[in-house]
Amino acid sequence: MTTVTARPVPPLAPTVRQLPPVPPAPHGGEGYRLGLPNTVNAPKVARDFVTSVLGVGRHVPLVDDARLCVTEIVTNVHRHTRTPLIRVHMTVGAAQVTVSVADDDPWALPLPGRPGPGAGPGLGSGEDEEREDGQGLFLVARLSLAWGVTIHGGYSPTHKAIWFTLATDDAAHADHAVET
Repeated sequence: MTTVTARPVPPLAPTVRQLPPVPPAPHGGEGYRLGLPNTVNAPKVARDFVTSVLGVGRHVPLVDDARLCVTEIVTNVHRHTRTPLIRVHMTVGAAQVTVSVADDDPWALPLPGRPGPGAGPGLGSGEDEEREDGQGLFLVARLSLAWGVTIHGGYSPTHKAIWFTLATDDAAHADHAVET
């Protein structure tokens, strides 16, 4: 298993920190899984799944960010791979949520495109104003506590998982306070 972890886009993190090599699993969390066919409806189904899971617990404030992030990742899988099945896995803990989207094309790695002018402070260059793609992973990086890619299968990779972790404001502030 190989994991690539991306650091949050500044200015999210006040200090530089080492991110874990695998998706951080909330302790004592509950796991939820969804398998869906790689169709044009996959992003909506994944979005509804995330909304349902987070809407019944204490993570209602994370619903909008989770919906946007899972939609971006599932849309990328649909558009850029030929995998027949998209697998969404959620781990919901007391203070954070990790969502992982897996496909069977380990070589189609996600690469952030150059963000457009509406991508947020410090990201938009003003160029390519008509561009509509390539900004999804910048949004995931902007909204998440951490995100990354894990490739499974060792020397003969079989699939990859793109994951992100969201945390309640209290958990995110406590995490940063411990590091400083």
